Amino acid sequence: MENDPLLQTRQSDHPLAVLILAAGLGTRMKSARAKVLHQLGGLPLINYVCRTAQSLQPQKILVVVGHQADEVESAVQLAIGTAEFVTQTEQRGTGDAVMAARAHLANSDALVLVLSGDVPLIRAETLDTFITQHRQSGVACSILSVRLENPTGYGRIVRDDSELFVRIVEQKDASDDERKLKEINSGIYCFAARQLFAALERVNPANKQGEYYLTDVPEILQRDGDKVVVYLHGDSREVSGINTRAELAEFENLLRRKTIRKLMLEAGVTFIDPSHAYISALARLGRDCVIYPGVSIEGATTLGEGCEIRSGTRITNSRVGNGVLIKDHCVIVDSEIESDCSVGPFAHLRMNAFMAESSVVGNFVEMKKSRLGRGSKSMHLTYLGDATIGERTNIGAGTVTCNYDGKDKHPTIVEDDVRIGSDTMLVAPVTVGRGAVTAAGSVVTQDVPPDTLVAGVPAVVKKRLRERKDEKQG
Repeated sequence: MENDPLLQTRQSDHPLAVLILAAGLGTRMKSARAKVLHQLGGLPLINYVCRTAQSLQPQKILVVVGHQADEVESAVQLAIGTAEFVTQTEQRGTGDAVMAARAHLANSDALVLVLSGDVPLIRAETLDTFITQHRQSGVACSILSVRLENPTGYGRIVRDDSELFVRIVEQKDASDDERKLKEINSGIYCFAARQLFAALERVNPANKQGEYYLTDVPEILQRDGDKVVVYLHGDSREVSGINTRAELAEFENLLRRKTIRKLMLEAGVTFIDPSHAYISALARLGRDCVIYPGVSIEGATTLGEGCEIRSGTRITNSRVGNGVLIKDHCVIVDSEIESDCSVGPFAHLRMNAFMAESSVVGNFVEMKKSRLGRGSKSMHLTYLGDATIGERTNIGAGTVTCNYDGKDKHPTIVEDDVRIGSDTMLVAPVTVGRGAVTAAGSVVTQDVPPDTLVAGVPAVVKKRLRERKDEKQG
């Protein structure tokens, strides 16, 4: 049967469906959050599995949800856009979880790849090889296994004297001899859809946990005369699930080291102390960037070439150009910094803040939903909220854009070549015209005409500073 070319052709014609189990809470995580929503490298665990599944180009991806279903569905959609969702109303074991997808698969000719939503490091190359081996063997079920020196807690693979598959036995139901076995079930399977669901109908929850075990299905198939094979995989870490906070921390460390090593070897990035930098696997860092200890670069952040990121800085989902210096202890979230800028120390950019080329933000400056023009500076102790700052403008120390009136937010516009004096309050909505100057301590409540000096509380025009050629011609 295994070498029947006609059977192999039929098998290869069967469309691939990926079924991801993501309904459990994960009691060993000691958390109110569903296990697959816990984050690794800044992303939910389920995201990694979904993206790997999508790379296999299956006909469909189905995700079994239960605990916090809405949040899990949102995470899946964020990762891969679309998927089909089925609900496991009661968590009664892995067999029951798969049975929840029966209406979608039972009457199809699909090859079903079963994955767990908490196995983030599984590689597409491993799964592709596993699927190919399954198709070529012409069997009803394939199981991916690994050997562990400490297999406690995992279902054991039981083989006969000829090393052929006999059954899977769960830890709580295993005998003393079976618990000594080191080959364990990874929870990754290939099934022929019709045979899978026919066998699931006969699964009996006669075990210590009173659950419907998916692990009973291979034994049922084999009793029916169908062939079951086990493929032993050499990398136990790759197929390991995350069950505890301690394991989550281990995986975080593993992923971080892998990411940083790749950046050093392939992207030409310098890390002053690689063991104390935290870089998202989604981040992209340019050649000759220098990353100091204690830096966190999160989400889909991109850095251009030749950037220097000093200690204590956190950058999340932001874009940074070439040659940017970000000094110590800055927080930059959902923002953009063009080339040759300087930021910090102790600066905060958020909510789509934008710094144009060669602009500077200094000590204890916060930008929220604001734009700082080319060559402009805000060096000290300033809040810029809902503001648009022109080019070559200087914002003096202690300046505040008073953008909130207790009900609504209002914009502040500061045009090119303006000098805002220290401790100026810009009460929005307000515009400061080109070339204007505000004296120290001014409270600006009305628009400031171009090329004037204003001062006072409230600020009034004190003198005209210059006349522009375009004005004379007018």
